[in-house]
Amino acid sequence: MSIGLIVFLVILIAPVLWAIGAYNRLVSLRNIFKNSFAQIDVQLKRRYDLIPNLVETAKAYMAHERTTLEAVIAARNSASSARQAAAANPGEAAALMQMMNAESALSGALTKFFALAEAYPDLKANENMMQLTEELTSTENKIAFSRQAYNDAVMSYNTAAEQFPTNIVAGLFAFHHAELLQSTEGEEERKPVKVSF
Repeated sequence: MSIGLIVFLVILIAPVLWAIGAYNRLVSLRNIFKNSFAQIDVQLKRRYDLIPNLVETAKAYMAHERTTLEAVIAARNSASSARQAAAANPGEAAALMQMMNAESALSGALTKFFALAEAYPDLKANENMMQLTEELTSTENKIAFSRQAYNDAVMSYNTAAEQFPTNIVAGLFAFHHAELLQSTEGEEERKPVKVSF
């Protein structure tokens, strides 16, 4: 009688313990991808903080390019707002798409800015401009690395949430599919922002 009761309790308790373990694993993986997004967020904020200094340095040299300078600042502000919205809920498709589109517009504005800056040799030789472009290049590399880490974390989370039988726990506790960061640009536009001076 006691052996039957023990077997019954094991059969009853084992699935509960498994479900707790699966739930905790999904929570851990979700927190890892949210942390990975936070690392992107830090680098993007650094990028956005560098851009006004870059534009301010260029203003004295590029007085006739006011439209371009204003476009860079407007794109930066738009991307910053989109970043904040995506940071509130990393992995949400709409917020990430809006952020990726804003980032694409910012990259385009920066590309145009640097192309125009090539025509100003004094600007290229400015020590402050050289330091800012070096910092921006370093930040762009960190952003790319952080995006890769985020996508790896999201892939691990999504895989765990979709695999049977963990997908049952994921469905019961609303572990939603997280979106990968993908480029919204065409092949020609996927080149990194050129910041060499």
